[in-house]
Amino acid sequence: MGGMTATPPARRVLLAAPRGYCAGVDRAVIAVEKALEQYGSPIYVRHEIVHNKYVVQTLEKKGAIFVDETAEVPEGSIVMFSAHGVAPTVHEEAAQRRLATIDATCPLVTKVHKEAVRFAQEDYDILLIGHEGHEEVIGTSGEAPDHITLVDGPDDVANVEVRDPDRVVWLSQTTLSVDETMETVDALKTKFPGLVSPPSDDICYATQNRQTAVKQMGAEADLVIVVGSKNSSNSVRLVEVALGAGAKDAHLVDFADEIDEAWLEGVSTVGVTSGASVPEVLVEGVLEWLSQRGFEDVEIVKAAEESITFSLPKELRRDLRAEASRLAGP
Repeated sequence: MGGMTATPPARRVLLAAPRGYCAGVDRAVIAVEKALEQYGSPIYVRHEIVHNKYVVQTLEKKGAIFVDETAEVPEGSIVMFSAHGVAPTVHEEAAQRRLATIDATCPLVTKVHKEAVRFAQEDYDILLIGHEGHEEVIGTSGEAPDHITLVDGPDDVANVEVRDPDRVVWLSQTTLSVDETMETVDALKTKFPGLVSPPSDDICYATQNRQTAVKQMGAEADLVIVVGSKNSSNSVRLVEVALGAGAKDAHLVDFADEIDEAWLEGVSTVGVTSGASVPEVLVEGVLEWLSQRGFEDVEIVKAAEESITFSLPKELRRDLRAEASRLAGP
């Protein structure tokens, strides 16, 4: 009958916990749904409420209209600002267009905005660690444009100039890689020994917890699949963190049907996680896809318990349709 064949290694999935929705995203998505329930469609949303293709498409089907600029919203309408936050100029634009507004900015982003305002009032130069062009960075920078300099990673530190090296503070985008941010901070401290740190870490608890879970699974995984959209900063960071933690391969997918069968070649352990703006139904789709290919054994890799919740935007407790028509005038 021929020689004995080697038993293939058992196939398993390491499933990160926590993963998926953070409190800020959950709040923002529910805020859009509640606004549609209370006020009917359309509810305009400036930029994607969160960076996830599926979530945006689902809300569009319910009557949300996503726009890039405030100028695209008809006067006398209701507009919601996304979880990433907006600059004060956007609030001014909305007022000029006589729009009723709902601010769904994540409270942790609002915290960074307030820090920026406070340090600017104290005449500090603020070094904002973040990615150029990201909506959160644009919003935070807009709070104190004359005081903020963007630092896009450790390689950018050499270009940074300040007025007074003894009055300089760093803040950061909430969705960055913890390790890369601290590398940037260390480089800034070498250049500016008097650099002041924010009162508490700006990188959000959910970003940190998801990265910690991926680090724990990374060394054991032949392949890590991160469910998330390409414009989601925290999802992209999870791929980088997985590779940095020792995973042999890592990919970002929006949906299970984007997984390439070729990635499974020679793979016995697959790590699965999802970004902070990803609903669990998309992770379930990936687990089902893997199960159909023999990856039925699922082990949870738990990094932290998350119980934090945020109350919904206060504007949802008002009659915004009446407010909008009053603002629009006769």
